[in-house]
Amino acid sequence: MTRTPEKMGELTAMGAEPVLSDGLDGAAVASAVADARPDAVINQLTSIPARINPRKMERDFALNDRLRIEGTRHLVAAAQEAGAGRILSQSIAFGYAPGPPGTVHAEQDPLFLDSPPPFRRSALALGELERTVLDAGGLVLRYGYFYGPGSAVSRAGSVGRDVIRRRLPIVGGGGGVWSFIHVDDVARATVIALERGASGAYNIVDDDPALVSDWLPQLAEALGAPRPRRVPAVIGRLAAGSYGVATMTQAQGASNALAKRELGWSPEYRSWREGFLRGLD
Repeated sequence: MTRTPEKMGELTAMGAEPVLSDGLDGAAVASAVADARPDAVINQLTSIPARINPRKMERDFALNDRLRIEGTRHLVAAAQEAGAGRILSQSIAFGYAPGPPGTVHAEQDPLFLDSPPPFRRSALALGELERTVLDAGGLVLRYGYFYGPGSAVSRAGSVGRDVIRRRLPIVGGGGGVWSFIHVDDVARATVIALERGASGAYNIVDDDPALVSDWLPQLAEALGAPRPRRVPAVIGRLAAGSYGVATMTQAQGASNALAKRELGWSPEYRSWREGFLRGLD
């Protein structure tokens, strides 16, 4: 399902049968799902900017937040009405409330629902999405940061282009920790979850939580780019705002142990270190 007519041909070429529908139009979503008579419904409704400006999060993610709340409600209700036996939904593995230094988050850890602006509204939308899906007996797949073809972290993606142009520096000590996942491993995990796993949330991340001070220089090397600059946090805050600085200096990673155990899934790219070298393009 897409709301963009220009994407219909692209979806057809990928082997899908596209349907044009607006995720915020409950009647249209119900009609589209009823016509499809699905065994399962996967919620991937998003409207994420091609290039994220952390200083403009609230403005740029307004539609995405509505989709996570209203769109998810419409889609789950339509799935239930159509008799779908399985409901899956995307979420994120980097929305946890901060723990003690060194924390690698498991699924039982709380989401950061009381986060400060500009992420607060998006965090609340994420929590609402997860409640809607879990209350319906569905599965929530908390994806890590994507890399690979078609994602921001690729040669043609916005992060890759910024790294090549030396526009993405290491802020402060670069002590933030990111959990990555290759787009092919995301797809495999999602397909596996159609048939395996009890209702609940699952982190879909690789085995190697990554310090910004480690992954950013290695991404630059993999892209054949100059080493990234380093800037003090106070300078980074002027360019990227408090949220941008926090992701670079305070973010915490996530564990995939539950997904491995309950879904029987394991990433083919076990570490972003290997993935950056072989799987960016």
